[in-house]
Amino acid sequence: MDFSAVNWLAVIVAAVVAWLFGAAWYMGLSKPWLKATRLDPATMKRSLLPFIISFIAELIMALVMALVVGAMTGGEPTLVAGLVFGFVLWLGFVATTLSVNHRYEGFGWDLTLIDTGHWLGVLLLIGAVIGWFGAPVVAG
Repeated sequence: MDFSAVNWLAVIVAAVVAWLFGAAWYMGLSKPWLKATRLDPATMKRSLLPFIISFIAELIMALVMALVVGAMTGGEPTLVAGLVFGFVLWLGFVATTLSVNHRYEGFGWDLTLIDTGHWLGVLLLIGAVIGWFGAPVVAG
């Protein structure tokens, strides 16, 4: 793995953009999401930990996306490549995993649509940022 091909600024920006998107997504869909998860806001614990874990996960996703897109484009990421790989990784891993998990957990398709929609947006945004920023600038 060639970490020298990682644009670290792009990774950080992608994670921040993805995290902000998630905040907006779930604020906008909070009522249907709560209904789909069968959670009662009155009995939920309030904690910053899920928000911190989400950001760390999105940092890891952005790093992996940078490595994948960089490797598959010969070290020259593009916006289109980032979007394509964001979609393909979402379809191959996220949409399938959540669809299976939600069926075993007894949740309806409404939760699956909300959650997979969120992760589609996250991976498309991460891919777009990684591709848009391109390869790291090498001083010299």
